[in-house]
Amino acid sequence: MIRGEDFFQVDMRVGKVTSVEEFPAALNPSYTLEIDFGPLGMKRSSAAIRPWYKPEDLLGRLVVAVVNLPPKQIATFKSDVLVLGAVQPDGRVVLLKPDRPSELGAKVA
Repeated sequence: MIRGEDFFQVDMRVGKVTSVEEFPAALNPSYTLEIDFGPLGMKRSSAAIRPWYKPEDLLGRLVVAVVNLPPKQIATFKSDVLVLGAVQPDGRVVLLKPDRPSELGAKVA
């Protein structure tokens, strides 16, 4: 169990994927993503989702990401945000997204 005030320190926002590139230097099959968070600007993320998503599935897609973690170096890439997904029992990742159109940068609460 964690305290509510700890959870509410996590800043989750809605962004739109604007660029998708394969990331062969990553240990797991991954993409590098550029994501537009509106007023927060453009952020980059590495996402180990290549087995389940094609670039055309991701381009223009809304995603939910944690934007207030420290940057993380993944192989040759610095990841600014953590894109969130539901990990299935078989290991598949299903990305989280709003079920309706949303303003970019909208806070997830």
